[in-house]
Amino acid sequence: MDQSSSHESYRPLTLVAELTYRCPLRCVYCSNPRERRIPAGPEIDTRSWQQALTQAEGLGVMQAHFSGGEPLLRSDLTTLVAHAQELGLYTSLITSAIGLTRERLAELVLSGLDHVQISIQGLSEADALQTAGRIGLSQKLSAMAWVRALDVPLTLNVVLHRDNIEQVPGLIALALEMGAARLELANTQYLGWALENRSHLLPTVDQIARARAIALAEQQRLRGRLELLFVLPDYHAGVARACMQGWARRYIVISPDGLVLPCHQAHSLPGLDFERVTNRPLAEIWRYNRGLNAFRGEAWMTEPCRSCERRSHDFGGCRCQAFALTGRIDATDPACHLAPDHGTVTAALSQPPAAAGEMVQLRYRRMPRNC
Repeated sequence: MDQSSSHESYRPLTLVAELTYRCPLRCVYCSNPRERRIPAGPEIDTRSWQQALTQAEGLGVMQAHFSGGEPLLRSDLTTLVAHAQELGLYTSLITSAIGLTRERLAELVLSGLDHVQISIQGLSEADALQTAGRIGLSQKLSAMAWVRALDVPLTLNVVLHRDNIEQVPGLIALALEMGAARLELANTQYLGWALENRSHLLPTVDQIARARAIALAEQQRLRGRLELLFVLPDYHAGVARACMQGWARRYIVISPDGLVLPCHQAHSLPGLDFERVTNRPLAEIWRYNRGLNAFRGEAWMTEPCRSCERRSHDFGGCRCQAFALTGRIDATDPACHLAPDHGTVTAALSQPPAAAGEMVQLRYRRMPRNC
């Protein structure tokens, strides 16, 4: 459904520049799409990314997150950061830190990099090997030290799941030790690769309760020293969330081949057409593209969303999760306790964890199909 997006409510503030899907890690919960319904093209070049950044700033975007895959695999990363800095954008590097050197980090900071987010899989190399398919914790810790030595704000990111959620106290201690300004304890979102591995990754209700209680207590104790964010998983929240602050309202995601998207996985949804930033101006795509307009406003909503008092807060929840669990892109997000399909979530939560010693076959991330 076409709806004009010129209204202030659809003003984008953040550009997520997914520079590449290539990555040295194979995380079992990777947010890159497992498969795409729109065939991929080649990665867009430096000039195309520079033009996209310029056009995004013209739309009102204030910050650029350089992500992937692993953005360090792009040889032009420093050039792109410098261009964003010239535009006055706040720049963040979202990285595994695998392959990062102190010299390259210094170049990025000199070019205008404002912030670095480094992810770890847990407190040991064994955690890294099991979750990401390779070790690398020691290199990540070194990279964190370099970030702080260069006086750049550091965020430590940890995707929580059944195998590492009991490490929350140690993860908080590590964030303090490394001088992080922010710790994101982000429970797994069960889409794509994470949905494939859900039976192994999904924490128990008791695990979530314990971890959340610790995190909330530490938030108070560390106020002013560490910004601590504990993201309650959708499956345990009982309500839908405003994914990416609402479909195509505040975020622009551009995939490695230039597709302009409302979120990381939208090109996996059927029946939606998205356009490449290399084909026409970003402002026109943002305002008039049918895929971006598909779930703006409320006209698309069915019950119970259509009459729900939360509809202007959660915007019907996550479209990708709705499709993954129901097969319908316009369904109420089953994370909501009012959703007709909420039973798919409660059924997943009721599944007992694997018994001690039971072999679990994890599916590790690989390059998306059609890429």
